[in-house]
Amino acid sequence: MLSRLLIVIFIWILEHHPCYTEIYFKRTGHAQSTEKLQHFSANDGKLLSRQKRGWMWNQFFLLEEYTGLDYQYVGKLHSDQDKGDGNLKYILSGDGAGTLFVIDEKTGDIHATRRIDREEKAFYTLRAQAVNRRTLKPVEPESEFVIKIHDINDNEPTFLEEVYTATVSEMSDVGTYVVQVTAVDADDPSYGNSAKVIYSILQGQPYFSVEPETGIIRTALPNMNRENREHYQVVIQAKDMGGQMGGLSGTTTVNITLTDVNDNPPRFSQNSYHLSVPESSAIGSTLGHIKVTDADIGKNAEVEYRITDGDEMGMFEIMTEKSSQEGVITVRKRLDYESKRLYTLKVEVMNTHVDPHFYYLGPFKDTCTVKISVEDADEPPLFSRPSYMFNVHEDIELGTIIGTVMARDPDAISSHIRFSLDRHTDLDRIFNIYSGNGSIYTAKPLDREISQWHNLSIIATEINNPKQSSRATVFILILDVNDNAPEFAMFYDTFVCENARAGQLIQTISAIDKDEPPGGQKFFFSLASVNPNFTVQDNEDNTARILTRRNGFSRHEISTYILPVVISDNDYPIQSSTGTLTIRVCTCDSQGNMQSCNAEALLLPAGLSTGALIAILLCIIILLLIVVLFAALKKQRKKEPLVLSKEDIRDNIVSYNDEGGGEEDTQAFDIGTLRNPGVVDDKKQRRDIIPENLLLQRRTAAVPDNTDVRDFINQRLKEHDNDPTAPPYDSLATYAYEGNDSIAESLSSLESSTTEGDQNYEYLKEWGPRFNKLAEMYGSGESDKDF
Repeated sequence: MLSRLLIVIFIWILEHHPCYTEIYFKRTGHAQSTEKLQHFSANDGKLLSRQKRGWMWNQFFLLEEYTGLDYQYVGKLHSDQDKGDGNLKYILSGDGAGTLFVIDEKTGDIHATRRIDREEKAFYTLRAQAVNRRTLKPVEPESEFVIKIHDINDNEPTFLEEVYTATVSEMSDVGTYVVQVTAVDADDPSYGNSAKVIYSILQGQPYFSVEPETGIIRTALPNMNRENREHYQVVIQAKDMGGQMGGLSGTTTVNITLTDVNDNPPRFSQNSYHLSVPESSAIGSTLGHIKVTDADIGKNAEVEYRITDGDEMGMFEIMTEKSSQEGVITVRKRLDYESKRLYTLKVEVMNTHVDPHFYYLGPFKDTCTVKISVEDADEPPLFSRPSYMFNVHEDIELGTIIGTVMARDPDAISSHIRFSLDRHTDLDRIFNIYSGNGSIYTAKPLDREISQWHNLSIIATEINNPKQSSRATVFILILDVNDNAPEFAMFYDTFVCENARAGQLIQTISAIDKDEPPGGQKFFFSLASVNPNFTVQDNEDNTARILTRRNGFSRHEISTYILPVVISDNDYPIQSSTGTLTIRVCTCDSQGNMQSCNAEALLLPAGLSTGALIAILLCIIILLLIVVLFAALKKQRKKEPLVLSKEDIRDNIVSYNDEGGGEEDTQAFDIGTLRNPGVVDDKKQRRDIIPENLLLQRRTAAVPDNTDVRDFINQRLKEHDNDPTAPPYDSLATYAYEGNDSIAESLSSLESSTTEGDQNYEYLKEWGPRFNKLAEMYGSGESDKDF
């Protein structure tokens, strides 16, 4: 592409002993061009010449990580048109031109301005051109070339993870795969050994090894036991340059844990165990625990227990407690100290998950002896059976024994038993029990039809220790006897048509019986007496037909017939009852359908239907209601109060809370008013209601002043009793009269405040023993000072 451009590229080849080299590529006009390589050595300056090798002129190398102080020299651009007079100008463009790479526009020298890291960018593509300085016209076409950064070993290997975690089963064979570690090197893997990594183990021998090229870690020691050591820390090194001296390296840590396998059998902590249990222990209660040790963990340490010998009666049971893997021995059946006092059991334990690879380390089980001593205890009474069942007929007499329960004290020292009946199971108190022998008898009559089954709870209690008691259930079945008479199965609404003929069926009847005979129900139907109008025909299937015995019935003559029917059963003793059928005589159509059964219906006008009669009746009722309502409203209006204001209601309240001062108190009440009623305002009326009648005022005669008050009251009382014009409401007139003057005169203290000075109460001593206390309190002025 460059016909007249000579490009010289200077490359640093040796970092410590550099030599400056100029390379010229010269294009000629011959068909087969030849190229001269002029190598000027700084040491000898000799000229060397050789034939062209066919190099790619547009690809050059630059060493990375330059450490010099000056710009790093890359190469030189030179054109055939350059006469050295400064008329040409060299221009550089492309990746990093002007920043990373700069060119001297006069000489064509290219320099790198800073250190270049191949790991950041491996090559740069640039374009070079020579132009006329004055006209800026190109004298050579633009040419593109590539500068590749030559790698040096400046990056150490780095592991993908700082810390690896791995597991491997214990007792694994030598060479078992554990984990693979991987390290990467940022250097160029295509140039030299800068990126060739070799792995080695620095820590963890002789237990583990690592493959140098792959980084796979494997076990190196056989029979590694987790129970001896569980955790291992291995340090792996990765080194570049193929592991040679001078290569860079990195390390990582691998934490390896040995996982458990079932390689240890369970072992009892002791060969023999001794346990004791009271004979009163409940079924399912725990007697004790036995423990085994197993060096394994997790499911490899799970065990199960079983009793292999010494428990032929199945008195005990052993289970595994999941959390602790201990054997828990429990009571399976009731113990009896008096029957057997010592049990010797042989217990076996074994792993539930056994690995076939380790059978040679077995057997994976162990045995021990467990001795259980039964201790004596005060046991509750023991019934001969847990439940009893008795059958009894419902017609037995009161006090009849229907059955007996039996209980005993199982202890060595027997105690007497007292029986009782739990009344919560016999609320009606139909049964009772003899406390001494447990005999159950009837206290009330039995009725199977009310309750066929009775479930009783019988309590047996030790007399010496009432806290010891037990219960038994008694089931009593009440057997049926024929004590109920049959009766009609339902109420029958029977009618007979007026035009009925003899032998016509008018009703089919059936019966029921509360009793349940063993052979089933069987009823017989008959008439109590011969009836000229109807008859009963037994169908022999517990039903019967009612038939007419004559033609024609008239409801005007007899509207209703009463037919007694006798129903009897077939059991012993025979029970029977008489049921009564009410048969109405009705008008029927030609097909026998009832139309009317009321004799009064014939008297009603033919033109009025039932609906019309009901409408007329409703109208009459409505009119009566209107009249009653009108009268009530009129009467209520007359009773309206004259005073409608709420504020005036207080005038209707008259307070009589004044206490009079006695007969001597003439200022509080004037007795003359009673003796001369004429001075009272006779025109005052009640203000709360409207007076219905304005009666004439009653005139009463005046009473002389010297008349006794008692006579006055009697006179006024006679006048009120004989007065026909007295008010219709009750009126209470109270005339409180104390009688004539007392020798003690007035005891009122109302006038005492007006008396000046101290009063003399010495006269109280003369009144007798009743006034001695008052005489002591008020008799002397000096006595008041003593208090």
